Amino acid sequence: MQKPFDISDALLRELHDSETRSAAFGRLLESCLTPLYWHARRLVVVHEDAEDVVQETLLRAYKGIDRFRGDGPALKAWLYRIATNRALSLLGRRRRSLLTPLDAVSRTLAGRVSEQAAPDSDELLVRFQQAVLRLPLKQRLVFNLRYYDEMPYAQIAGVLRQREKTLRVNYHLAVCNLKRQLTEQLP
Repeated sequence: MQKPFDISDALLRELHDSETRSAAFGRLLESCLTPLYWHARRLVVVHEDAEDVVQETLLRAYKGIDRFRGDGPALKAWLYRIATNRALSLLGRRRRSLLTPLDAVSRTLAGRVSEQAAPDSDELLVRFQQAVLRLPLKQRLVFNLRYYDEMPYAQIAGVLRQREKTLRVNYHLAVCNLKRQLTEQLP
């Protein structure tokens, strides 16, 4: 797992100052680029797509940073919300028709995980990631943010704009679904 990034009050002040904004955004990039990439990658699976999502996310964030008002955790949630929306938008464009739900697109991506995995990848980890991709979208989003990005529910609520209680239920359901899927795959 990657190290979660934190945003200091000093960095926030520099991001809102037009004279220090570029340098401060560069430091923000150093801390958030890898976590945002892996968040996007877990949603879209393909490396090039994840790079596109992160590039769009950072461009939108840079353009909108002067309008952002909030603390470090809120900025982190805002960046993740932009990345999540960009990833879901990309997946939405990949749907074959308007009648194909995003969950079906995710199941298709689950089949691509083994294609994208390195030849020496642990088979159990590949199966785990495939199982995560087969989760319903809401469960998968909450699971990824909680498990991989180690976000507290309050911050996930800022990303997904849902109540914490709903997020806790979705996370619990995701864990139960993963256990069931992985148990069914055992020989």
